[in-house]
Amino acid sequence: MPSIIIIGAGFGGLGMAMELQRNGFYEFTILEKAADLGGVWRENTYPGAACDVPSPLYSYSFEPKPDWPQRYSKRADIQAYIHGVAERHGLVERIVFGAEVSEAQFDDSSGQWTVLTTDGTVRTADILIPAVGQLSRPAWPAIAGIDTFDGQSFHSALWDHGVDLTGKRVACIGTGASAIQYIPEIQPEVEHLTLFQRTAAWVLPKFDTDYKPVHHRVLRKIPGMPLAERVSWWLIGETVGLGLVEFPGIVKVVSRIAEKHLEEQVPDPELRAKLTPDYPIGCKRGLFSNDYFPALAEPNVDVVTTAISEIVPEGVRTADGTVYPADVIIYGTGFKGTEFLWPMKIRGRGGRNLSDAWADGAHAYLGITVPEFPNMFLVYGPNTNLGVGSIIYMLESQARYIRGAVQMVAERPGSRLEVRSESERAYNDALQERLALTPWNFCTSWYRTASGKITNNWPGTTRSYRRRTRRVNREDYYLTRVD
Repeated sequence: MPSIIIIGAGFGGLGMAMELQRNGFYEFTILEKAADLGGVWRENTYPGAACDVPSPLYSYSFEPKPDWPQRYSKRADIQAYIHGVAERHGLVERIVFGAEVSEAQFDDSSGQWTVLTTDGTVRTADILIPAVGQLSRPAWPAIAGIDTFDGQSFHSALWDHGVDLTGKRVACIGTGASAIQYIPEIQPEVEHLTLFQRTAAWVLPKFDTDYKPVHHRVLRKIPGMPLAERVSWWLIGETVGLGLVEFPGIVKVVSRIAEKHLEEQVPDPELRAKLTPDYPIGCKRGLFSNDYFPALAEPNVDVVTTAISEIVPEGVRTADGTVYPADVIIYGTGFKGTEFLWPMKIRGRGGRNLSDAWADGAHAYLGITVPEFPNMFLVYGPNTNLGVGSIIYMLESQARYIRGAVQMVAERPGSRLEVRSESERAYNDALQERLALTPWNFCTSWYRTASGKITNNWPGTTRSYRRRTRRVNREDYYLTRVD
């Protein structure tokens, strides 16, 4: 059996491990840089942190949970779910915590990967599976004077729970998926909140509900109900996903829902004008909230749309010279989504550096494997993120495909599997052509590199990706023995 190292103990890494176990591959180790598992749900502890995908769908298909407390579960419930799954499948003892990978090198002579962690430990394995996700590194804004602020400041992904916001003047920079969750939570307790908005977000109503005991009983007692609930939400996501390329009329319907939501929740025309996006819906990540707009309409909140020029000791200065005093600054400026695997140094066949291979933007065959990097398979790699739907479905598709690749290697001990460059190139050329038809091209977002290349998203339905990854096509690969 080939030995395997999985990097990361979030949804992707754990899902990969369970897929291997179910198919008789037990020689794997999971390296996790933190002291606990859970990935983004371990890291993001900001007030109101929750998922914007319904929990019946944002969960493993083989591990349904009939007693979610609400449709869109909060961070603590998701983290508890991940822990429960890992414990039931005996994965916790397979995880090495506090093992942050700094380098990985493929050895041409042995056909193995050598993995180095920051504590100096060296491990080797036949197969390397990085599963570190796309949204694991907070992005700090490039604002002059950011280190000169006299008050307290932190990134929303690194929430400082030691900072008491009660009665404080708080400046919030950024209006992404995290901000629309924590702003309604902190608004009632602060003295004044100033929201600095670069671009308005498209916000849809969140059809959330608390699940009652009767709901839980139905799911437990009626065969097939958990699956039916999951499939129903999946079909909704697939329908909206079709609107990204094939049927743009679907997107127009969604935009009208968002416009009506804004009109109903923000009666003040001046504020509503500030909160009206000037780009097509779908270009940036769509957001869901029922309390974000009402929070911004409260008398202790100001929405500032003038560009920030610098941070000064007393607060935030905008381009018109106005200084907005603050006691605390919260940076809700998202993640470095296009810097895949960074800061790990990955070297493949012949010492090829992955950062060089990705100099013009990350790319991989099916988002999973890269030429010149044998026996390395990515989970949640380039162009596998979603504009609509559950990433867990995508992760399960990738895990099954990778398991098929592992089986191919296992059938020929001492072999290496490497995707053909022509197969990877043809795949990505077709992918970029399809991406050119999507709304993601019409604004700046974390989906795109500085050059404008879309490296994060999959331009289609999750079902279409599942079909592409159903089996490993031997013709797309070199399968060679190590000399």
